[in-house]
Amino acid sequence: MIGRIRGTLVYKQPPDILVDVGGVGYDIQVPMSTLFQLPALGADVTLLTHFVVREDAQLLYGFVDERDRALFRQLVKVSGVGPKLALTILSGMDAVAFARCVERDDLSALVALPGVGKKTAERLLVEMRDKLKHLLGQWAGADTGPVADPYMAHSDHVADAEGALIALGYKPAEAARMIAAVNDDNAMDSEALIRRALKAVVQR
Repeated sequence: MIGRIRGTLVYKQPPDILVDVGGVGYDIQVPMSTLFQLPALGADVTLLTHFVVREDAQLLYGFVDERDRALFRQLVKVSGVGPKLALTILSGMDAVAFARCVERDDLSALVALPGVGKKTAERLLVEMRDKLKHLLGQWAGADTGPVADPYMAHSDHVADAEGALIALGYKPAEAARMIAAVNDDNAMDSEALIRRALKAVVQR
């Protein structure tokens, strides 16, 4: 089991990143909640990881926050929720926001996420309530404010943001509409656009 990775961040294109550890590059998939907290390329990064072994692949998932990793590990135990969908859920809301969603029985917020139908959302609310019960109080008091963004103009920001949403499971036309709805005249990077778009979906 690979539980922790520390190295140099050499590539990031959501949801994939590459971390160089002593000359060995580790492909890691991360949720947006983690991507938004990553340092610049070339900087050192430390991630908590979850290792998945399948017949056709060995996959590594990374998280900055232990709560996100703990929630990911609980989500993949829910019937009908695999690592890809768990990653999508954590891209739309971090562990604290998910805990609040479960506490409020907020079905609509879950259904708004790509790949989460009504039945899956209902199953998540029922099964995760018991699993999160002992953590709800602790998580509900945590700070969920966004990490400050160094907004920088770049001609490919919109395309990068749309591509990231498509990789998370949104249809191309839907991704384009989501980004267009939050894209204004302020210069911002693709990560900021993605954050705005995902936040808007959850708050609908």
